[in-house]
Amino acid sequence: MDRFGVWLSAVAVRRHALFDHKRVADFGCGFDARLARELLPRVDEMLLVDVHLAGDLKDHGKVHAIEGRIEAVLPTVASRSLDIVMCLSVLEHLEHPQRALDGFCRILAPGGLALINVPSWRGKPWLELSAFRLGLSPAAEIDDHRRYYDPRDLWPMLVQAGFRPSEISCKRHKFGLNTFAACRVPT
Repeated sequence: MDRFGVWLSAVAVRRHALFDHKRVADFGCGFDARLARELLPRVDEMLLVDVHLAGDLKDHGKVHAIEGRIEAVLPTVASRSLDIVMCLSVLEHLEHPQRALDGFCRILAPGGLALINVPSWRGKPWLELSAFRLGLSPAAEIDDHRRYYDPRDLWPMLVQAGFRPSEISCKRHKFGLNTFAACRVPT
């Protein structure tokens, strides 16, 4: 079930972004950074941020790997230094999600794109069923969720972060179980 959800997120990401010759960041990429690994041949640079990262990623020539919490790492990233920022199924775990969104807007270059995926309120019971009753998803990850986001919850946060309403696409996806936002910084 989790793999299918990850696959659907990757489809949404590919639909919204062209990665060729871009400076890309994946915040909360996971230890193995599966999506980032797939994109590495196409990008110029990749910033990977997670609490722990695989050793081969740290040694990769295109990768700048930072182990740490997103809230601590974001202030160290240069303003307007990235073309694409991804934060997929991570924002719901953060204590201060608005600070992260503010940081994503700050570090994107003009014309840059933020791609955000979060679980929705409609997805909450399904995630809990999968994790707590069926054992198909990691229970500890679902227990760590601090909030859920419908488009009406996430959209105002994106505007507050500095993205223009006309540059935000914020919709339900994954059969309504998640909310996906693509936000472009004006050129």
